[in-house]
Amino acid sequence: MPQVLLHELASQARSGAHLVSFPTDTVPALGARPDRAALIFAAKQRDLAKPLILMAATIADLWTYVVGSPTERQVWQQVADRYLPGALTLVLPASDRVPPAMNPKQPTTIGVRVPNHPIAIAILTQTGPLATTSANRSGEPALQTMAEIEATFPQVFTLLPSELSALSPVNSPAIASGIPSTVIRWRGDGWDVLRQGVVDMGSGEWGVGSGE
Repeated sequence: MPQVLLHELASQARSGAHLVSFPTDTVPALGARPDRAALIFAAKQRDLAKPLILMAATIADLWTYVVGSPTERQVWQQVADRYLPGALTLVLPASDRVPPAMNPKQPTTIGVRVPNHPIAIAILTQTGPLATTSANRSGEPALQTMAEIEATFPQVFTLLPSELSALSPVNSPAIASGIPSTVIRWRGDGWDVLRQGVVDMGSGEWGVGSGE
């Protein structure tokens, strides 16, 4: 695995030619420029029917990728204000800005998330939104360490250990839960839970249903 400085990793991601991998607050991610998301599907041997997540440094970076009424956007913003940055993915109606390569079989929706992790935020600040998913072969457990990712994806770019240390606050070490994000889908009048992860949305004021 090529280990590089932060600006080099961001440049490789922006070029669209390579995959990158970086830690998040859940599990390590594989990332690519959104219009080059096919690289992720190929590397993971992932079914095209399984959508990817659009990850960014701030929720403001993601709103142009979704479409909804002013009332819906107000609801989405309230949830984002409460839970993001964090281990929650919102599946929302996709705007025409979402590249078809992101979700070839489900083009009408897009999952968006802002990770609560200083290294991920530092990378995403330089790259802009990236198509992401967990760093593992499809159907296998999520890889948890850089050594595991290096063995499985030797051509993926990641940060040098010195960069990882420099980007982690001394008094607030970055900790990953090892558990995927909770995924909720907007159904027009509330939310369905598609995957229960770290965040417990509860019910009531947020209109969360039992989901699938």
